Amino acid sequence: MEAVVDKLNGLRTARRISHVFSMEAPNYFKPLFLTDAAINIQPTLQDKKDIVQNAIDLFAGLGLGHPKVAILSAVETVNEKIPSTLDATALCKMAERGQITGGIVDGPLALDNAISMESAHEKGIYSQVAGDADILVVPDLEAGNMLYKQMTFLSGVEAAGIVMGASVPIILTSRSSDDESRKASCAMALVYARNKEKLHG
Repeated sequence: MEAVVDKLNGLRTARRISHVFSMEAPNYFKPLFLTDAAINIQPTLQDKKDIVQNAIDLFAGLGLGHPKVAILSAVETVNEKIPSTLDATALCKMAERGQITGGIVDGPLALDNAISMESAHEKGIYSQVAGDADILVVPDLEAGNMLYKQMTFLSGVEAAGIVMGASVPIILTSRSSDDESRKASCAMALVYARNKEKLHG
């Protein structure tokens, strides 16, 4: 990544660089995107804004439409003692005001009520995102990395991963990724790049 972020000759843009995994989970009814589990260690609110927008841009750029984005935390209520709940609230307001575009953003949501309608309804959560998330946005790299590895090693999930926010998509998989994940990452980056070329002529 050092060459990518080089200020003179790199591929940086004004947008914060972030990583997105696309995952096929056997117990979830559609593809699930996870961000950022690989690059930003303790992202600021502004970083998270870009992380969310990068994931939305990838989802839309793959021709998948208008994503439902769950901003994850340990709980689904705003609690000043849990900073990620405050960031989630701010990100939702940013989406309302057009600072984040192209997706429906909701949070804070705990993981269970982000992906399980039953769990969400048990907790009295009714929204367009709860139980139907397309994109999971984790609070920091530690949470994201552990969630990704739990899903791949314990649940047998296949994942493709690319870096967004640069001038071109960058393929970046885990060092432990198998050949199938690496090929899927290449395919995802190629589809995104070709669709972007068509869109911009």
